[in-house]
Amino acid sequence: AFQYSLNRTLLRFFVLKGPILLSLRRQSSVSYAQSLAGAPETRLTALDNGLRVASEETGHATCTVGLWIGAGSRYESEKNNGAGFFLEHMAFKGTKKHPQTALEQEVESMGAHLSAYTSREHTAYYMKTLAKDLPKAVELLSEVVQHCSLNEADVEQQRAVVLRELEEVEGNLQEVCLDLLHATAFQGTPLSYSVLGTLSRQDLVEYLGSHYKAPRMVLSAAGGVNHEELVGLAKTHFSGLSFEYEGDAIPVLSPCRFTGSEIRMRDDAMPLAHVAIAVEGARVGSPDIVPLMVANSIIGSYDIKSGGGKNMSSRLAAMAAEENFCESFQAFHSSYSDTGLMGMYFVTDMHHIEDMMHWSQNAWMNMCTTVTDSDVARGKKSLKASLVAQLNGTTPICDDIGRHVLNYGRRVPLAEWDARINAVTPKMVRDVCSKYIYDKCPAVAAVGPVEQLPDYNRTRASMYWLRF
Repeated sequence: AFQYSLNRTLLRFFVLKGPILLSLRRQSSVSYAQSLAGAPETRLTALDNGLRVASEETGHATCTVGLWIGAGSRYESEKNNGAGFFLEHMAFKGTKKHPQTALEQEVESMGAHLSAYTSREHTAYYMKTLAKDLPKAVELLSEVVQHCSLNEADVEQQRAVVLRELEEVEGNLQEVCLDLLHATAFQGTPLSYSVLGTLSRQDLVEYLGSHYKAPRMVLSAAGGVNHEELVGLAKTHFSGLSFEYEGDAIPVLSPCRFTGSEIRMRDDAMPLAHVAIAVEGARVGSPDIVPLMVANSIIGSYDIKSGGGKNMSSRLAAMAAEENFCESFQAFHSSYSDTGLMGMYFVTDMHHIEDMMHWSQNAWMNMCTTVTDSDVARGKKSLKASLVAQLNGTTPICDDIGRHVLNYGRRVPLAEWDARINAVTPKMVRDVCSKYIYDKCPAVAAVGPVEQLPDYNRTRASMYWLRF
């Protein structure tokens, strides 16, 4: 869920070649808002079994098509934690109709790219291919999802691969730190589980039977696609998907409570400390989402390798650059179905941990008290650029459609986001940030040489007294 909240640069915004930006170039006399309103329509159709089919025709010679499923580590238990991630890996080991070699040859012969990912609430299987090969792509995806081969030999072989990947992930300290943040912030609830894990064949079969149901799936496509053709392909290949649960045992998500707390993994041999601090954020669909997104855009991000220095518009970034407080930082907001995490992640040496904690919390307090018209205007422009930049190509558009339909029941168009962003005022930012940040208990996760990380009680107190 974190990767979708990172801020993108304005430079990338101006070099995009997507339909929205091409429209802006061709119609220089048309306003930005009018160009967004003229963006391709996202069409949505529901099959009799509850499967939803959504597409956006952009006129590309290529397309991306995939299945987005409302299942992930949030739907797992301690016993089967990691089932979704393991199934993602098993998907490419062949199906009942196409053994692994045959599946790989089919994909290769199309010049296509088949991939998948698992997050805390979503799983996706998708393929990027030539538009003319859409029927074959949908057929292969239906095989991968509905008829994945789960023989014992393949499961055991893949277990070794997953274990190696787990070792590699342990070397990505940003992922480690953010997993720890979820573990402490949502302790005792399914949102604390990592996506990663290894399981038995029986665990995988039970997970498939419990969660891979038609009403929780979206067949999404973007690019050179015809919606009627896509609906016809969905009826051919996915009409047999079950919409019933054994014994009416429909999985219901248990509520996830946020716990202000701290977790540290101290290792003084590491050169840099990785620290994340967060408060409970807004859930998906909350009206508070957009003001919080604007606030995060105002705080911004910084990387010592990217330049900018003290002339950066973000006050925290300018201070970090001028005083050498950190190697990098980024504000983030991860939203889930009933809760969220709003926070900051930074990387610094052991001598500046306290400085970064102080000024990060100070930036939050500024959002609650002193944010100005110019701050909000800048944050709005940065956020709009980020939203457009994320839709560079058919694959991110397809992903956006799939996640939106699962989260909101529809694709929220950019024109609507633009209108909601324009409606944000400095008072809205101050009020919403006060609601989520001021005098709240934060969750803190830290990895590395973190001896100088302030005591948690002191960090907690700063959520109050830094306002004055």
